[in-house]
Amino acid sequence: MQEFGPVPCAPGFRFERHSALESTNTRAMELGRAGETGGLWVLADVQTGGRGRRGRAWVSPKGNLFASVLLIDPGPRDRLGELPMVAAVALAEAVDRAVGSIGLARLKWPNDLLVDGGKLSGILLEAQALSGGRTGVVCGFGVNVAAHPQIEAYATTDLTALGFRVSAQVMFERLAEQFALWLGHWQRDGFDPVRDAWMKRALRLGEKIAVRMGEELIEGRFAEIDTRGQMVLVLDNGSKKTISAGDVFFGTNG
Repeated sequence: MQEFGPVPCAPGFRFERHSALESTNTRAMELGRAGETGGLWVLADVQTGGRGRRGRAWVSPKGNLFASVLLIDPGPRDRLGELPMVAAVALAEAVDRAVGSIGLARLKWPNDLLVDGGKLSGILLEAQALSGGRTGVVCGFGVNVAAHPQIEAYATTDLTALGFRVSAQVMFERLAEQFALWLGHWQRDGFDPVRDAWMKRALRLGEKIAVRMGEELIEGRFAEIDTRGQMVLVLDNGSKKTISAGDVFFGTNG
């Protein structure tokens, strides 16, 4: 099964839907390499080889949302590192609108959504240099709508388990709508509006956390995200440490 067409709630965006794909991110980037002009959502009812950050597997059962959007040259290359926060804010707003809540999901840096300590979604951004000097960026979203995997390392949840009756299609429509909105804010107004919205949902802000960077574990108080979207920790000696990439842990629940 394949479907194609415009996204009514997100003017200027189109979509293609598949009954099954190995990975919506992989398919989206393939289309970028083939000359696709961007503004294209790729959806799959099931993924057979879904992946998360750092190559981790992403469990992809039917009923959940698996969607990736291809962007071509969405902004200056030195600002593409801000897009994970754009995606996280857009998804958090989309969840609110899909379930009729306010501030349901909190944000764990850089772009995980948590509800009552359980991980609700994953966001994977990938960028690649394309022919003709273009840059392709794929933002991939996996949202636990109907089910969630049991993972030993941390708690997970889904919208159905939380008591919300939402379909993957409705979740996609709200996501497409909010992503177009927040991408536009970022492109027109810079990172400040995104940063402000992200900080309002920040999880464990002002509290002591740990961040693993390779083999190094850094502990400190989560002070803020800076104007580039990097995490700023205040260490025990009062100095500040800026972190551009790493895995955040809250006690035993990572």
